[in-house]
Amino acid sequence: MRWVVDGNNVFGSRPDGWWNDRPAAQRRLAQRTAEWCRTHDDEVLLVFDAPLADETARLAGGNLTIVESSRRGRDAADHEIVERLAGLEHSGDTADVRVITSDKGLRERVPVWASVWGVGRFRDLIGY
Repeated sequence: MRWVVDGNNVFGSRPDGWWNDRPAAQRRLAQRTAEWCRTHDDEVLLVFDAPLADETARLAGGNLTIVESSRRGRDAADHEIVERLAGLEHSGDTADVRVITSDKGLRERVPVWASVWGVGRFRDLIGY
């Protein structure tokens, strides 16, 4: 399985004060995702809106890739995810792809060959 995670959508799904310190919210999710990645071999791409703090980016490794959107602004990570999915389609590497988001706009842009999970289900899975 290849997981493509809308990071901002995941940490923003609960009103825990994340808006007071976005870099810390990114880091907490990335750390928990990294811990979860150690329990299996699935590839995980965690996408955040720019900017991404260096300390969060350094949590990547093994089967976890962490990226910031190539542009800034509203829905920047959504655009990055759609572009990454288009790259997978172009390469023919579309088997077993799961996108994690509860964003309706992004869900509508996910190709039919990828499945979509809501963030609550993913949060439960990784214990976040």
